[in-house]
Amino acid sequence: MSQEVSAAPDDEAAAVNPTGEAEPARDATTAVGNPRAGTDTDSERPVDVEPAEFEPSGRFGVPGRPLRRSAFLIGFTGALGVLLAYALFLGVRNAAGILVLVVIALFLAVGLHPAVVRLRNWGLPRGLAVAVVTLTLLLLIVAGLLALVPPVVTQSGQFIQQLPGYVEELRRNPTVNDLVIRYDVMERVQAAANADNVGRALGGVLGGAQLIFGTLFRLLTVLVLTIYFLAYFDRLRELGYALVPRSRRERVRLIGDEILTRVGAYMVGALAIAVLAGVSTFVFALAVGLPYPFALAVVVAVTDLIPQIGATLGAVVVTLVGLATDLPVGIACLVFFVVYQQVENYLIYPKIMRRAVSVNEVAALLAALLGVALLGVVGALIAIPTVAALQLILREVVLPRQDAR
Repeated sequence: MSQEVSAAPDDEAAAVNPTGEAEPARDATTAVGNPRAGTDTDSERPVDVEPAEFEPSGRFGVPGRPLRRSAFLIGFTGALGVLLAYALFLGVRNAAGILVLVVIALFLAVGLHPAVVRLRNWGLPRGLAVAVVTLTLLLLIVAGLLALVPPVVTQSGQFIQQLPGYVEELRRNPTVNDLVIRYDVMERVQAAANADNVGRALGGVLGGAQLIFGTLFRLLTVLVLTIYFLAYFDRLRELGYALVPRSRRERVRLIGDEILTRVGAYMVGALAIAVLAGVSTFVFALAVGLPYPFALAVVVAVTDLIPQIGATLGAVVVTLVGLATDLPVGIACLVFFVVYQQVENYLIYPKIMRRAVSVNEVAALLAALLGVALLGVVGALIAIPTVAALQLILREVVLPRQDAR
């Protein structure tokens, strides 16, 4: 009799599903649907515990069984997938400009995050650390603009003032007059100065103003996005790792953190090399008497951030300015940059970048060319860290999987 009484609760606790098979009994926490809920020892009532940030709360019930697979469901799902892929393609194509800004902001946030971490290690709160890094970046941008804009405006004004004198000298030249008469230059100029062409020129001026304001808007957008990404960097990283299955999350976390570390190290190394190039150019420009030495140093530093071809572009600009100033000065500029690029390519760059990212030179060159073809200067900037990330994934994931087959 006692055995029957003791077996009754077990029979009542066991549930029978429609197929007739007994299911294990559910406790109070399972019934609520929250595996993190507990019971109070005094009242024996369920006590809800707040879930983690990326864990289900359990307040919306228990997930049901998956839908049965049928031909209609499979076909409908396939058609829906095709429509979704096409809609995604249209969205990416229409929002390509914004997505490029987002990529730039992410790249800057990853590169600036080590500075935020360093400031936090010194005892600053995260918000204050992000503010300090952002203000430093703003000061660098403003200093670059103040160095570049005044020389451009001044030299443009001087050119406009001296333009009538240049025209008068050309008119006194018999060779130029002969070319003007032979090719009917004056008639072509008069034909070009009609109302339609004036309207097109006005539209071009308006287009130039639109380009300037559009560039300012893009810069402001990148700056705001970078601040947000820096402020919520840890949360965004954890969210990305939470999307990975739990069985692979730890490995993905390790590889992802290594990629982020390499990208940040590349940014720091590239900035260090660019600053060194700018300082060297500034000292040389003061030594040889080049006009606007600080502006030329900023140009060299900015162009030096572009892999493979940036240093050559900066050298060409400074050399042309030197040739316009004086022939011996131009020759001195050419010799200086030839020597400095050899020192940078074989001494400075390898020592700094080998600690940050170890990328094959051929792969770096191909990545820079592809980056320029796809995204312009932005593609060239993110080419090297992208290749470093792909190289790490290839070595740690793809090649071991191929060897295991």
